[in-house]
Amino acid sequence: MKPFRVLTIVVLTVFFSVFMVLPLYTVVSQGLDPAIIGEALASPVYQTGLFNAFKIAIVTTCLVFLISLPLAMLYDRFEFPGKTMVNMLMMLPMILPPFVGALGFQQIFGHYGVLNSALQYFSIAPVDWLGGEGRFYAVCLIEALHLYPILYLNLVTALANVDPSLDEAARNLGAGRLRRFLKITLPLIRPGIFAGGSIVLIWSFTELGTPLMLGYNTVTTVQIFNGITELETNPLPYALVVIMLLLSAGLYSFSRLALGSNGSAQMMKGSTGTVTRTLKYYQAWLCSGVFALITFCAVLPHMALTFGAFGLDWYGSVLPKSYTMMHFENALSHEIVIPSIMNSLKYSSLAMLVCIAIGLPAALLIVRWRPKGWQLFDVMIMMPLAVPGIIMAFGYLSMCARNPWLNQIFDPIANPTLLLAAAYAMRRLPYVVRAVAAGLEQTPETLEEAARNLGASSWMTLRRIVVPLIGANLVVGALFAFSFSMLEVSDSLILAQKSAFYPITKAIFELSQILGEGSYIACAFGLWAMAFLACTLLTASILLGKKLGSLFKF
Repeated sequence: MKPFRVLTIVVLTVFFSVFMVLPLYTVVSQGLDPAIIGEALASPVYQTGLFNAFKIAIVTTCLVFLISLPLAMLYDRFEFPGKTMVNMLMMLPMILPPFVGALGFQQIFGHYGVLNSALQYFSIAPVDWLGGEGRFYAVCLIEALHLYPILYLNLVTALANVDPSLDEAARNLGAGRLRRFLKITLPLIRPGIFAGGSIVLIWSFTELGTPLMLGYNTVTTVQIFNGITELETNPLPYALVVIMLLLSAGLYSFSRLALGSNGSAQMMKGSTGTVTRTLKYYQAWLCSGVFALITFCAVLPHMALTFGAFGLDWYGSVLPKSYTMMHFENALSHEIVIPSIMNSLKYSSLAMLVCIAIGLPAALLIVRWRPKGWQLFDVMIMMPLAVPGIIMAFGYLSMCARNPWLNQIFDPIANPTLLLAAAYAMRRLPYVVRAVAAGLEQTPETLEEAARNLGASSWMTLRRIVVPLIGANLVVGALFAFSFSMLEVSDSLILAQKSAFYPITKAIFELSQILGEGSYIACAFGLWAMAFLACTLLTASILLGKKLGSLFKF
Protein backbone atom coordinates (compact mmCIF):
# COMPACT_ATOMS: atom_id res chain seq x y z
CA MET A 1 0.00 0.00 0.00
CA LYS A 2 1.27 3.48 -0.86
CA PRO A 3 2.76 5.58 1.99
CA PHE A 4 0.17 8.36 1.56
CA ARG A 5 -2.68 5.90 2.02
CA VAL A 6 -1.01 4.27 5.02
CA LEU A 7 -0.51 7.69 6.62
CA THR A 8 -4.16 8.55 5.96
CA ILE A 9 -5.38 5.36 7.64
CA VAL A 10 -3.12 5.96 10.66
CA VAL A 11 -4.27 9.59 11.06
CA LEU A 12 -7.95 8.65 10.73
CA THR A 13 -7.54 5.82 13.24
CA VAL A 14 -5.91 8.11 15.81
CA PHE A 15 -8.46 10.88 15.24
CA PHE A 16 -11.50 8.63 15.69
CA SER A 17 -9.92 6.80 18.60
CA VAL A 18 -9.30 10.02 20.56
CA PHE A 19 -12.39 12.04 19.62
CA MET A 20 -15.02 9.34 19.12
CA VAL A 21 -14.14 6.06 20.82
CA LEU A 22 -12.41 7.42 23.94
CA PRO A 23 -15.17 9.89 24.96
CA LEU A 24 -17.84 7.23 24.54
CA TYR A 25 -15.74 4.65 26.38
CA THR A 26 -15.10 7.07 29.25
CA VAL A 27 -18.79 7.77 29.72
CA VAL A 28 -19.76 4.11 29.45
CA SER A 29 -17.02 2.94 31.82
CA GLN A 30 -18.04 5.52 34.43
CA GLY A 31 -21.78 5.09 34.10
CA LEU A 32 -22.17 1.38 33.29
CA ASP A 33 -22.47 0.40 36.93
CA PRO A 34 -25.66 -1.65 37.52
CA ALA A 35 -26.06 -0.17 40.99
CA ILE A 36 -25.80 3.44 39.76
CA ILE A 37 -28.03 2.78 36.75
CA GLY A 38 -30.54 1.11 39.03
CA GLU A 39 -30.46 4.13 41.35
CA ALA A 40 -31.04 6.49 38.44
CA LEU A 41 -33.91 4.40 37.05
CA ALA A 42 -35.49 4.13 40.52
CA SER A 43 -35.51 7.89 41.03
CA PRO A 44 -38.98 9.36 40.35
CA VAL A 45 -37.35 12.59 39.13
CA TYR A 46 -35.22 10.80 36.53
CA GLN A 47 -38.09 8.50 35.57
CA THR A 48 -40.17 11.57 34.79
CA GLY A 49 -37.28 13.05 32.78
CA LEU A 50 -36.94 9.91 30.65
CA PHE A 51 -40.69 9.66 30.15
CA ASN A 52 -40.85 13.30 29.04
CA ALA A 53 -37.90 12.80 26.66
CA PHE A 54 -39.74 9.84 25.09
CA LYS A 55 -42.93 11.87 24.79
CA ILE A 56 -41.07 14.74 23.12
CA ALA A 57 -39.45 12.35 20.64
CA ILE A 58 -42.68 10.56 19.74
CA VAL A 59 -44.87 13.67 19.47
CA THR A 60 -42.23 15.60 17.52
CA THR A 61 -41.66 12.74 15.08
CA CYS A 62 -45.40 12.33 14.52
CA LEU A 63 -45.78 16.06 13.88
CA VAL A 64 -42.86 16.01 11.45
CA PHE A 65 -44.37 13.03 9.62
CA LEU A 66 -47.79 14.70 9.39
CA ILE A 67 -46.17 17.82 7.93
CA SER A 68 -43.60 16.22 5.61
CA LEU A 69 -45.45 13.32 3.96
CA PRO A 70 -48.35 15.37 2.47
CA LEU A 71 -45.91 18.04 1.28
CA ALA A 72 -43.65 15.47 -0.36
CA MET A 73 -46.62 13.77 -2.06
CA LEU A 74 -47.89 17.09 -3.42
CA TYR A 75 -44.44 18.01 -4.71
CA ASP A 76 -43.95 14.64 -6.41
CA ARG A 77 -47.40 14.29 -8.00
CA PHE A 78 -48.56 17.74 -9.09
CA GLU A 79 -47.53 20.89 -10.93
CA PHE A 80 -48.40 24.14 -9.17
CA PRO A 81 -47.28 27.78 -9.14
CA GLY A 82 -44.00 28.36 -7.34
CA LYS A 83 -42.90 24.70 -7.42
CA THR A 84 -39.38 25.64 -8.48
CA MET A 85 -39.02 27.67 -5.27
CA VAL A 86 -40.44 25.05 -2.93
CA ASN A 87 -37.23 23.23 -2.00
CA MET A 88 -35.54 26.52 -1.21
CA LEU A 89 -38.48 27.52 1.02
CA MET A 90 -38.30 24.15 2.76
CA MET A 91 -34.75 24.99 3.85
CA LEU A 92 -35.81 28.17 5.66
CA PRO A 93 -36.41 26.48 9.05
CA MET A 94 -32.82 25.21 8.94
CA ILE A 95 -31.40 28.74 9.17
CA LEU A 96 -32.47 29.16 12.79
CA PRO A 97 -31.56 26.58 15.44
CA PRO A 98 -34.58 25.70 17.60
CA PHE A 99 -32.49 26.83 20.56
CA VAL A 100 -32.57 30.40 19.21
CA GLY A 101 -36.07 30.05 17.76
CA ALA A 102 -37.37 29.49 21.29
CA LEU A 103 -36.76 33.19 21.93
CA GLY A 104 -39.19 34.14 19.17
CA PHE A 105 -41.65 31.46 20.22
CA GLN A 106 -41.76 32.86 23.76
CA GLN A 107 -42.62 36.29 22.37
CA ILE A 108 -45.54 34.82 20.41
CA PHE A 109 -46.97 32.50 23.07
CA GLY A 110 -45.84 34.21 26.27
CA HIS A 111 -48.41 35.43 28.79
CA TYR A 112 -48.14 38.99 27.42
CA GLY A 113 -47.13 37.87 23.93
CA VAL A 114 -48.61 38.32 20.48
CA LEU A 115 -51.31 35.65 20.68
CA ASN A 116 -52.69 36.70 24.08
CA SER A 117 -52.62 40.34 22.98
CA ALA A 118 -54.74 39.41 19.97
CA LEU A 119 -57.16 37.49 22.19
CA GLN A 120 -57.51 40.45 24.54
CA TYR A 121 -58.38 42.66 21.56
CA PHE A 122 -61.47 40.44 21.14
CA SER A 123 -62.16 40.52 24.90
CA ILE A 124 -61.00 36.91 25.39
CA ALA A 125 -59.10 36.08 28.58
CA PRO A 126 -55.38 35.35 28.08
CA VAL A 127 -54.27 31.72 28.04
CA ASP A 128 -51.12 30.36 29.69
CA TRP A 129 -49.84 28.69 26.53
CA LEU A 130 -46.39 27.90 27.97
CA GLY A 131 -47.53 26.79 31.41
CA GLY A 132 -47.93 23.15 32.50
CA GLU A 133 -48.40 20.80 29.54
CA GLY A 134 -48.33 23.79 27.22
CA ARG A 135 -44.57 24.02 27.67
CA PHE A 136 -44.20 20.39 26.61
CA TYR A 137 -46.18 20.94 23.40
CA ALA A 138 -44.26 24.16 22.73
CA VAL A 139 -40.98 22.20 22.81
CA CYS A 140 -42.44 19.59 20.42
CA LEU A 141 -43.81 22.21 18.03
CA ILE A 142 -40.57 24.22 17.89
CA GLU A 143 -38.52 21.10 17.19
CA ALA A 144 -41.01 19.81 14.60
CA LEU A 145 -40.99 23.12 12.70
CA HIS A 146 -37.19 22.99 12.65
CA LEU A 147 -36.74 19.32 11.75
CA TYR A 148 -39.44 18.63 9.15
CA PRO A 149 -37.19 19.62 6.19
CA ILE A 150 -34.91 16.66 7.00
CA LEU A 151 -37.72 14.13 6.56
CA TYR A 152 -39.24 16.08 3.65
CA LEU A 153 -35.99 16.00 1.65
CA ASN A 154 -35.62 12.26 2.19
CA LEU A 155 -39.24 11.57 1.22
CA VAL A 156 -38.98 13.64 -1.96
CA THR A 157 -35.90 11.66 -2.99
CA ALA A 158 -37.56 8.34 -2.11
CA LEU A 159 -40.70 9.19 -4.08
CA ALA A 160 -38.59 10.20 -7.08
CA ASN A 161 -37.05 6.69 -7.06
CA VAL A 162 -40.42 4.88 -7.14
CA ASP A 163 -41.23 3.27 -10.49
CA PRO A 164 -44.50 4.95 -11.60
CA SER A 165 -45.47 1.89 -13.66
CA LEU A 166 -46.19 -0.02 -10.44
CA ASP A 167 -48.80 2.50 -9.36
CA GLU A 168 -50.24 2.57 -12.87
CA ALA A 169 -50.52 -1.24 -12.95
CA ALA A 170 -52.33 -1.27 -9.60
CA ARG A 171 -54.73 1.42 -10.82
CA ASN A 172 -55.49 -0.61 -13.96
CA LEU A 173 -56.32 -3.58 -11.70
CA GLY A 174 -58.92 -1.49 -9.87
CA ALA A 175 -56.97 -0.51 -6.72
CA GLY A 176 -58.17 2.73 -5.16
CA ARG A 177 -55.98 5.71 -4.31
CA LEU A 178 -55.69 4.83 -0.60
CA ARG A 179 -54.99 1.16 -1.27
CA ARG A 180 -52.26 2.02 -3.78
CA PHE A 181 -50.66 4.35 -1.26
CA LEU A 182 -50.73 1.78 1.57
CA LYS A 183 -49.71 -1.24 -0.51
CA ILE A 184 -47.29 0.24 -3.05
CA THR A 185 -46.07 3.76 -2.31
CA LEU A 186 -45.60 3.47 1.44
CA PRO A 187 -43.57 0.21 1.35
CA LEU A 188 -41.36 1.57 -1.43
CA ILE A 189 -40.52 4.81 0.40
CA ARG A 190 -39.75 3.06 3.72
CA PRO A 191 -35.98 3.69 3.33
CA GLY A 192 -36.66 7.42 2.98
CA ILE A 193 -38.94 7.38 6.02
CA PHE A 194 -36.25 5.56 7.98
CA ALA A 195 -33.44 7.84 6.80
CA GLY A 196 -35.17 11.06 7.80
CA GLY A 197 -37.37 9.73 10.59
CA SER A 198 -34.52 8.16 12.55
CA ILE A 199 -32.63 11.47 12.62
CA VAL A 200 -35.74 13.33 13.76
CA LEU A 201 -36.54 10.72 16.43
CA ILE A 202 -33.06 10.66 17.97
CA TRP A 203 -32.49 14.41 17.56
CA SER A 204 -35.73 15.29 19.37
CA PHE A 205 -35.09 12.66 22.05
CA THR A 206 -31.71 14.18 22.90
CA GLU A 207 -32.31 17.89 22.18
CA LEU A 208 -30.94 20.11 24.96
CA GLY A 209 -31.25 23.72 23.82
CA THR A 210 -35.01 24.02 23.27
CA PRO A 211 -36.27 22.62 26.61
CA LEU A 212 -33.49 24.50 28.38
CA MET A 213 -34.52 27.82 26.82
CA LEU A 214 -38.21 27.25 27.60
CA GLY A 215 -37.50 26.20 31.18
CA TYR A 216 -38.78 22.66 30.67
CA ASN A 217 -36.39 21.15 33.21
CA THR A 218 -38.07 17.79 33.84
CA VAL A 219 -36.41 16.15 30.84
CA THR A 220 -33.28 13.98 30.85
CA THR A 221 -31.07 16.23 28.71
CA VAL A 222 -31.59 19.23 31.00
CA GLN A 223 -31.08 17.03 34.08
CA ILE A 224 -27.74 15.90 32.64
CA PHE A 225 -26.79 19.52 31.91
CA ASN A 226 -27.69 20.58 35.46
CA GLY A 227 -25.64 17.73 36.90
CA ILE A 228 -22.36 18.73 35.25
CA THR A 229 -21.22 20.68 38.33
CA GLU A 230 -21.49 17.51 40.46
CA LEU A 231 -19.39 15.17 38.31
CA GLU A 232 -16.71 14.65 40.95
CA THR A 233 -19.17 13.68 43.71
CA ASN A 234 -22.31 12.48 41.91
CA PRO A 235 -22.05 9.56 39.42
CA LEU A 236 -25.72 9.76 38.43
CA PRO A 237 -25.14 12.09 35.45
CA TYR A 238 -22.85 9.42 33.96
CA ALA A 239 -25.59 6.83 34.44
CA LEU A 240 -28.13 9.12 32.76
CA VAL A 241 -25.84 9.58 29.76
CA VAL A 242 -25.36 5.81 29.44
CA ILE A 243 -29.12 5.26 29.71
CA MET A 244 -29.75 7.89 27.05
CA LEU A 245 -27.08 6.36 24.79
CA LEU A 246 -28.61 2.89 25.14
CA LEU A 247 -32.12 4.21 24.56
CA SER A 248 -30.96 6.18 21.49
CA ALA A 249 -29.43 3.00 20.09
CA GLY A 250 -32.65 1.18 20.88
CA LEU A 251 -34.78 3.82 19.14
CA TYR A 252 -32.52 3.64 16.09
CA SER A 253 -32.68 -0.17 16.02
CA PHE A 254 -36.46 -0.14 16.45
CA SER A 255 -36.94 2.38 13.65
CA ARG A 256 -34.60 0.38 11.40
CA LEU A 257 -36.51 -2.82 12.17
CA ALA A 258 -39.85 -1.15 11.52
CA LEU A 259 -38.93 1.03 8.56
CA GLY A 260 -35.61 -0.23 7.22
CA SER A 261 -35.17 -1.03 3.56
CA ASN A 262 -36.45 -4.25 2.10
CA GLY A 263 -36.14 -5.94 -1.24
CA SER A 264 -39.09 -4.20 -2.81
CA ALA A 265 -37.70 -0.82 -1.86
CA GLN A 266 -34.86 -1.30 -4.31
CA MET A 267 -37.16 -0.75 -7.31
CA MET A 268 -36.02 2.28 -9.22
CA LYS A 269 -37.91 4.78 -11.34
CA GLY A 270 -38.58 3.73 -14.88
CA SER A 271 -37.10 5.47 -17.86
CA THR A 272 -40.26 7.48 -18.42
CA GLY A 273 -40.09 9.13 -15.00
CA THR A 274 -42.96 10.37 -12.88
CA VAL A 275 -45.69 12.13 -14.82
CA THR A 276 -46.86 15.07 -12.74
CA ARG A 277 -50.47 16.13 -13.09
CA THR A 278 -51.46 19.61 -14.13
CA LEU A 279 -54.21 20.68 -11.75
CA LYS A 280 -57.12 23.00 -12.26
CA TYR A 281 -56.45 26.65 -11.55
CA TYR A 282 -57.87 26.75 -8.02
CA GLN A 283 -56.42 23.32 -7.11
CA ALA A 284 -52.93 24.36 -8.21
CA TRP A 285 -53.08 27.52 -6.13
CA LEU A 286 -54.43 25.48 -3.20
CA CYS A 287 -51.26 23.33 -3.36
CA SER A 288 -49.15 26.47 -3.38
CA GLY A 289 -51.16 27.74 -0.43
CA VAL A 290 -50.42 24.59 1.59
CA PHE A 291 -46.68 25.05 1.12
CA ALA A 292 -46.99 28.77 1.89
CA LEU A 293 -48.95 28.07 5.09
CA ILE A 294 -46.44 25.53 6.41
CA THR A 295 -43.54 27.83 5.53
CA PHE A 296 -45.26 30.74 7.27
CA CYS A 297 -45.74 28.68 10.45
CA ALA A 298 -42.12 27.51 10.28
CA VAL A 299 -40.75 31.04 9.98
CA LEU A 300 -42.94 32.56 12.70
CA PRO A 301 -40.08 32.23 15.23
CA HIS A 302 -37.80 33.95 12.70
CA MET A 303 -40.28 36.81 12.31
CA ALA A 304 -40.76 37.17 16.07
CA LEU A 305 -36.99 37.15 16.55
CA THR A 306 -36.65 39.93 13.98
CA PHE A 307 -39.36 42.07 15.60
CA GLY A 308 -37.83 41.40 19.01
CA ALA A 309 -34.43 42.52 17.78
CA PHE A 310 -35.76 45.84 16.41
CA GLY A 311 -38.83 46.33 18.61
CA LEU A 312 -39.10 48.71 21.55
CA ASP A 313 -41.68 48.24 24.30
CA TRP A 314 -43.08 45.02 22.82
CA TYR A 315 -45.20 44.08 25.80
CA GLY A 316 -48.91 43.30 25.72
CA SER A 317 -49.25 44.19 22.03
CA VAL A 318 -49.40 42.31 18.73
CA LEU A 319 -46.52 44.32 17.24
CA PRO A 320 -43.85 46.48 18.87
CA LYS A 321 -45.05 49.98 19.68
CA SER A 322 -41.88 51.47 18.20
CA TYR A 323 -38.61 50.38 16.65
CA THR A 324 -35.00 50.99 17.56
CA MET A 325 -31.42 49.92 16.95
CA MET A 326 -30.71 50.12 20.67
CA HIS A 327 -30.72 46.35 21.19
CA PHE A 328 -27.96 45.90 18.64
CA GLU A 329 -25.97 48.69 20.28
CA ASN A 330 -26.48 47.11 23.70
CA ALA A 331 -25.47 43.73 22.33
CA LEU A 332 -22.25 45.09 20.90
CA SER A 333 -21.48 46.91 24.15
CA HIS A 334 -22.15 43.89 26.38
CA GLU A 335 -18.96 42.43 27.78
CA ILE A 336 -19.54 38.86 26.54
CA VAL A 337 -20.83 39.56 23.03
CA ILE A 338 -17.77 40.66 21.06
CA PRO A 339 -15.50 38.10 22.78
CA SER A 340 -18.05 35.35 22.04
CA ILE A 341 -18.08 36.27 18.33
CA MET A 342 -14.28 36.18 18.22
CA ASN A 343 -14.26 32.89 20.14
CA SER A 344 -16.76 31.29 17.77
CA LEU A 345 -14.80 32.49 14.74
CA LYS A 346 -11.66 30.95 16.22
CA TYR A 347 -13.27 27.65 17.23
CA SER A 348 -15.17 27.29 13.95
CA SER A 349 -12.19 28.17 11.75
CA LEU A 350 -10.08 25.54 13.48
CA ALA A 351 -12.93 23.02 13.19
CA MET A 352 -13.29 23.77 9.47
CA LEU A 353 -9.59 23.21 8.85
CA VAL A 354 -9.71 19.92 10.77
CA CYS A 355 -12.79 18.82 8.82
CA ILE A 356 -11.09 19.53 5.50
CA ALA A 357 -7.83 17.88 6.56
CA ILE A 358 -9.68 14.76 7.79
CA GLY A 359 -12.70 14.78 5.48
CA LEU A 360 -10.89 14.89 2.12
CA PRO A 361 -8.66 11.84 2.69
CA ALA A 362 -11.54 10.06 4.45
CA ALA A 363 -13.76 10.53 1.37
CA LEU A 364 -10.94 9.29 -0.87
CA LEU A 365 -10.57 6.23 1.34
CA ILE A 366 -14.25 5.21 1.24
CA VAL A 367 -14.95 6.19 -2.40
CA ARG A 368 -11.69 5.60 -4.27
CA TRP A 369 -9.21 3.44 -2.35
CA ARG A 370 -11.52 1.10 -0.41
CA PRO A 371 -8.81 -0.89 1.41
CA LYS A 372 -9.68 -3.92 3.49
CA GLY A 373 -11.97 -2.83 6.34
CA TRP A 374 -12.93 0.51 4.75
CA GLN A 375 -16.53 -0.04 5.90
CA LEU A 376 -15.42 0.53 9.52
CA PHE A 377 -14.22 4.03 8.64
CA ASP A 378 -17.47 4.68 6.80
CA VAL A 379 -19.42 3.78 9.94
CA MET A 380 -17.16 5.88 12.19
CA ILE A 381 -17.50 8.91 9.92
CA MET A 382 -21.29 8.79 10.08
CA MET A 383 -21.55 7.96 13.80
CA PRO A 384 -21.69 11.63 14.90
CA LEU A 385 -25.07 11.80 13.16
CA ALA A 386 -26.32 8.85 15.22
CA VAL A 387 -24.72 9.65 18.59
CA PRO A 388 -26.59 12.53 20.29
CA GLY A 389 -24.70 15.79 20.67
CA ILE A 390 -25.19 16.00 24.44
CA ILE A 391 -23.69 12.52 24.86
CA MET A 392 -20.61 13.41 22.82
CA ALA A 393 -20.18 16.72 24.67
CA PHE A 394 -20.52 14.99 28.03
CA GLY A 395 -18.02 12.38 26.82
CA TYR A 396 -15.42 15.05 26.01
CA LEU A 397 -15.86 16.62 29.44
CA SER A 398 -15.58 13.22 31.11
CA MET A 399 -12.58 12.25 28.97
CA CYS A 400 -10.62 15.29 30.12
CA ALA A 401 -11.67 14.86 33.75
CA ARG A 402 -10.56 11.21 33.83
CA ASN A 403 -7.34 11.45 31.78
CA PRO A 404 -4.82 13.97 33.23
CA TRP A 405 -2.57 13.75 30.16
CA LEU A 406 -5.45 14.81 27.91
CA ASN A 407 -6.59 17.43 30.40
CA GLN A 408 -3.25 19.20 30.02
CA ILE A 409 -3.94 19.62 26.28
CA PHE A 410 -7.72 19.99 26.18
CA ASP A 411 -8.47 21.56 29.56
CA PRO A 412 -12.12 22.76 29.37
CA ILE A 413 -11.61 25.05 32.38
CA ALA A 414 -8.29 26.74 31.65
CA ASN A 415 -8.71 27.02 27.87
CA PRO A 416 -11.26 24.92 25.94
CA THR A 417 -10.22 26.18 22.48
CA LEU A 418 -8.71 22.95 21.18
CA LEU A 419 -11.39 20.79 22.78
CA LEU A 420 -14.25 22.85 21.32
CA ALA A 421 -12.60 22.94 17.89
CA ALA A 422 -12.17 19.15 17.95
CA ALA A 423 -15.73 18.63 19.20
CA TYR A 424 -17.14 20.92 16.51
CA ALA A 425 -15.06 19.15 13.85
CA MET A 426 -16.26 15.71 14.89
CA ARG A 427 -19.91 16.81 14.85
CA ARG A 428 -19.63 18.41 11.36
CA LEU A 429 -17.26 15.93 9.71
CA PRO A 430 -20.10 13.85 8.14
CA TYR A 431 -21.28 16.87 6.13
CA VAL A 432 -17.80 17.46 4.71
CA VAL A 433 -17.29 13.79 3.85
CA ARG A 434 -20.73 13.58 2.22
CA ALA A 435 -20.09 16.67 0.12
CA VAL A 436 -16.62 15.54 -1.00
CA ALA A 437 -17.77 11.95 -1.61
CA ALA A 438 -20.58 13.25 -3.84
CA GLY A 439 -18.01 15.15 -5.89
CA LEU A 440 -15.71 12.12 -6.17
CA GLU A 441 -18.57 9.88 -7.31
CA GLN A 442 -19.35 12.33 -10.13
CA THR A 443 -15.71 12.68 -11.21
CA PRO A 444 -14.36 10.07 -13.67
CA GLU A 445 -11.58 8.06 -12.04
CA THR A 446 -9.93 7.74 -15.45
CA LEU A 447 -8.56 11.28 -15.12
CA GLU A 448 -6.66 10.30 -11.97
CA GLU A 449 -5.44 7.07 -13.59
CA ALA A 450 -4.16 9.05 -16.58
CA ALA A 451 -2.21 11.40 -14.30
CA ARG A 452 -0.64 8.48 -12.45
CA ASN A 453 0.25 6.76 -15.74
CA LEU A 454 2.09 9.94 -16.73
CA GLY A 455 4.20 9.69 -13.57
CA ALA A 456 2.34 12.02 -11.22
CA SER A 457 2.60 11.13 -7.54
CA SER A 458 -0.46 10.58 -5.35
CA TRP A 459 0.02 14.00 -3.79
CA MET A 460 0.35 15.75 -7.16
CA THR A 461 -2.70 13.92 -8.51
CA LEU A 462 -4.69 15.01 -5.49
CA ARG A 463 -3.49 18.61 -5.72
CA ARG A 464 -3.65 19.12 -9.49
CA ILE A 465 -6.55 16.86 -10.55
CA VAL A 466 -8.87 15.83 -7.70
CA VAL A 467 -9.11 19.05 -5.67
CA PRO A 468 -9.83 21.36 -8.65
CA LEU A 469 -12.54 19.00 -9.94
CA ILE A 470 -14.34 18.72 -6.60
CA GLY A 471 -13.66 22.32 -5.57
CA ALA A 472 -17.35 23.29 -5.31
CA ASN A 473 -18.13 20.27 -3.12
CA LEU A 474 -15.14 21.01 -0.91
CA VAL A 475 -16.26 24.63 -0.51
CA VAL A 476 -19.79 23.57 0.43
CA GLY A 477 -18.48 21.10 3.00
CA ALA A 478 -16.22 23.77 4.49
CA LEU A 479 -19.11 26.26 4.58
CA PHE A 480 -21.31 23.83 6.47
CA ALA A 481 -18.54 22.85 8.86
CA PHE A 482 -17.84 26.51 9.64
CA SER A 483 -21.40 27.82 9.81
CA PHE A 484 -22.99 25.02 11.80
CA SER A 485 -20.02 25.08 14.16
CA MET A 486 -20.72 28.77 14.77
CA LEU A 487 -24.19 27.77 15.99
CA GLU A 488 -23.41 24.47 17.74
CA VAL A 489 -25.45 24.15 20.96
CA SER A 490 -24.63 21.04 23.04
CA ASP A 491 -20.84 21.30 22.86
CA SER A 492 -20.96 25.05 23.49
CA LEU A 493 -23.25 24.86 26.52
CA ILE A 494 -21.38 22.01 28.17
CA LEU A 495 -17.69 22.55 27.30
CA ALA A 496 -17.43 26.36 27.64
CA GLN A 497 -17.22 26.85 31.39
CA LYS A 498 -15.87 30.40 31.74
CA SER A 499 -17.37 33.56 30.25
CA ALA A 500 -14.04 34.48 28.66
CA PHE A 501 -14.38 31.42 26.41
CA TYR A 502 -18.12 31.55 25.65
CA PRO A 503 -19.01 30.95 21.98
CA ILE A 504 -22.05 32.61 20.41
CA THR A 505 -24.69 30.10 21.47
CA LYS A 506 -23.55 30.09 25.09
CA ALA A 507 -23.58 33.90 25.05
CA ILE A 508 -27.13 33.93 23.64
CA PHE A 509 -28.26 31.59 26.42
CA GLU A 510 -26.64 33.70 29.14
CA LEU A 511 -28.09 36.92 27.68
CA SER A 512 -31.58 35.41 27.54
CA GLN A 513 -31.42 34.77 31.30
CA ILE A 514 -30.92 38.47 32.11
CA LEU A 515 -34.11 40.10 33.32
CA GLY A 516 -35.41 43.13 31.43
CA GLU A 517 -33.48 43.81 28.24
CA GLY A 518 -31.69 40.45 28.17
CA SER A 519 -34.15 38.66 25.88
CA TYR A 520 -34.18 41.58 23.39
CA ILE A 521 -30.38 41.67 23.27
CA ALA A 522 -30.40 37.90 22.75
CA CYS A 523 -32.88 38.38 19.87
CA ALA A 524 -30.58 40.93 18.25
CA PHE A 525 -27.67 38.55 18.61
CA GLY A 526 -29.78 35.63 17.33
CA LEU A 527 -30.84 37.64 14.27
CA TRP A 528 -27.21 38.03 13.29
CA ALA A 529 -26.74 34.26 13.65
CA MET A 530 -29.84 33.62 11.53
CA ALA A 531 -28.63 35.93 8.75
CA PHE A 532 -25.19 34.35 8.82
CA LEU A 533 -26.53 30.83 8.38
CA ALA A 534 -28.99 31.97 5.69
CA CYS A 535 -26.08 33.30 3.61
CA THR A 536 -24.30 29.98 4.04
CA LEU A 537 -27.29 27.92 2.87
CA LEU A 538 -27.85 30.27 -0.08
CA THR A 539 -24.24 29.94 -1.17
CA ALA A 540 -24.32 26.17 -0.75
CA SER A 541 -27.58 25.85 -2.71
CA ILE A 542 -26.08 27.86 -5.59
CA LEU A 543 -23.03 25.59 -5.67
CA LEU A 544 -24.81 22.25 -5.18
CA GLY A 545 -28.31 22.96 -6.50
CA LYS A 546 -30.72 20.08 -5.96
CA LYS A 547 -27.99 17.95 -4.37
CA LEU A 548 -28.02 20.18 -1.27
CA GLY A 549 -30.62 17.97 0.42
CA SER A 550 -28.28 14.96 0.30
CA LEU A 551 -26.16 16.54 3.02
CA PHE A 552 -29.05 16.18 5.47
CA LYS A 553 -29.67 12.49 4.90
CA PHE A 554 -28.66 9.71 7.26
